[in-house]
Amino acid sequence: MKPQDVILYPLMTEVTSRLLETENKLVFIVDRRAKKIDIKRAVEELYGVRVEKVNTLITRNGKKKAFVKLHPEDKAVDVAIRLGIL
Repeated sequence: MKPQDVILYPLMTEVTSRLLETENKLVFIVDRRAKKIDIKRAVEELYGVRVEKVNTLITRNGKKKAFVKLHPEDKAVDVAIRLGIL
């Protein structure tokens, strides 16, 4: 899968903004068929950061949510500012 097809859009709520600041995590809505390795590769390629870990879940309305923990040297806040969600 192409990186542009994997990541649909970033998600910003009160809870995800707290994760962004305290745990260095970004939250994305991703394609339902994407695997964790696809999500990791897409984030690294699109945003130029190193990904440490990816957790996923399927929401009640059928969307796939990915919690992406970045390497400590890469700041999630900087990526969020670049994306325009913060």
